[in-house]
Amino acid sequence: MKVYLISTSTAEYLVGNILSKSKNFKVIFPLKNRARERCFPDGEVYMRLPSIPLLGKGGVENHKKRVIVLHSGAPKPNEGLVELELILQILKDKKIKPELFFTYFPYGMQDEVFKKGETNAVKNLIEKFIYYYQVKKIYTIDAHFWKRDWVKKYPLINASAVPILIKKAKENFGKNVLFLSPDIGGERRTKFLGMKKKRLDSFRVKIFSAKLNLEGKIVAVIDDMIKTGGTLLKFYQIAKRSRAKTVIALVTHGVLPLGVSKIKKKYSKLYLTNTIKQKESNVDITDLILENISKL
Repeated sequence: MKVYLISTSTAEYLVGNILSKSKNFKVIFPLKNRARERCFPDGEVYMRLPSIPLLGKGGVENHKKRVIVLHSGAPKPNEGLVELELILQILKDKKIKPELFFTYFPYGMQDEVFKKGETNAVKNLIEKFIYYYQVKKIYTIDAHFWKRDWVKKYPLINASAVPILIKKAKENFGKNVLFLSPDIGGERRTKFLGMKKKRLDSFRVKIFSAKLNLEGKIVAVIDDMIKTGGTLLKFYQIAKRSRAKTVIALVTHGVLPLGVSKIKKKYSKLYLTNTIKQKESNVDITDLILENISKL
């Protein structure tokens, strides 16, 4: 069955890799406006999908078509969500119930209420996609909120890039690498033990050393994302104080370029996937996308 793949602007860089490995997709790119831009001069997002058979008629026949919207929640999380919602609204108007594949899910760290007056932003987004836009299934890659208790309520599939990252690290550094997690959340998602980090709220974290013997060892920290790089810089300091021989980083999402640059300079090696378009990305997740799409 031919799959219609609609790519937002933040995910376009992945389409070439996808098409080079699979011919089962009909790729659709949103059209630009008369100025050949995706935004108006005031910054408002313009959205129009091309005239294709998929959008020609509404009704029963569109329920038989498989439509997947591919989106990365960075580098423009807010503008990207507006673009995504406009696409989903066009599909809803045509009675099309799509699937949604996030290579990186924005607002993922706002996954619980830390203080009075806050909201669980990521849960709210998921509910809007499913209940309002009628999204049938949501795919994520190493979502920060994964394995929260509330996640079980929704049709979510989380794929992990961690095995791919571990394989790359072992190819270069051998089998005797000690893989650790920097925080409690990482332990929850990956099951790797290690340094301890407690998130105090949406902004602050506290990291402290676990009682592990790191002397003379090749230590690899596995983390889901780099933003400012603060957590991984603290991990590096603790590991070196514990006399680790070599410290490398395995990261799925490179969110902020400045943070990525800091980690690349400090660590002996940074393995970073291309869930977000970054020049430092050196691990491709195209096969992971295709594998999970094909499971349905």
